[in-house]
Amino acid sequence: MYTLKKDSESVYLTTKDFLVTGESFALLYDEEKEMLLTSPQPNEADLPIYYKSEAYISHTDANKGIVATLYQWVKKYSLSKKLRLITGLNKGAGTLLDIGAGTGDFLKLAQDYSWMVSGVEVNKSARSLSEKKGIVLAETLKSVSGQQFDVVTLWHVLEHLPNLERTLTELEALVKPGGVLIIAVPNFKSFDASYYKEYWAAYDTPRHLWHFSRKAMRGLFSDSMKLIKSKPMIFDSFYVSLLSEKYKTGNAFSLRALLVGLWSNLSALGTKENSSLIYCFKKAK
Repeated sequence: MYTLKKDSESVYLTTKDFLVTGESFALLYDEEKEMLLTSPQPNEADLPIYYKSEAYISHTDANKGIVATLYQWVKKYSLSKKLRLITGLNKGAGTLLDIGAGTGDFLKLAQDYSWMVSGVEVNKSARSLSEKKGIVLAETLKSVSGQQFDVVTLWHVLEHLPNLERTLTELEALVKPGGVLIIAVPNFKSFDASYYKEYWAAYDTPRHLWHFSRKAMRGLFSDSMKLIKSKPMIFDSFYVSLLSEKYKTGNAFSLRALLVGLWSNLSALGTKENSSLIYCFKKAK
């Protein structure tokens, strides 16, 4: 399991679980790696407790309320962009593994465009919704252990996975030589993160166990995994800012949040510190 060095440990800020329990959590800063660790971290057996909320949108197809409706609209728009990205990097369709596949929409679209798809999703209700779409998902990474894929994707998933060091080793092993690993994660160095501080929705403690910077992502994997591209997820700043404003003020919708999201994207034109980023790694042949 990932641990901080004692001589580099410091509290970056204290936030709380705004979604389920209201419990407080510290974010510990590792200066060398430039990443944060949620503390205390729930043990693996207790983690499901923190996902038991109808407001946890990625495990449902719900579109009630402004924020949920925006999430589902952006999700549909993003699916085609994700498909274009993986198809371009792979130079055509191939084998795809999506880890944290949610309700299966990305895999369904990829399958419709000739990809051979597999997926992993721990949430039972999300797996049930996916199965209704014809996409059967495995429950754990162990189910795909020993297999290799042209493309492996984790869309806002890595930050949820316990035992980070072990997970990184497992992810590398799942990628074929010459294949691509794509990881999307929030960026705690973004403007919207600095603006909302402890209310920043993308901290999402304790569901998010790890919090990455661009430097942290560059240093995660072995030398066999080369970072070949990074791309911003421009809509994330708006969605995250709307949710952050709700946590901070109680307002379900806020023009100020949209302005914060816009400014986050504009400032990132110079700093490259977008609210969320997609990192594309290619495995050596």
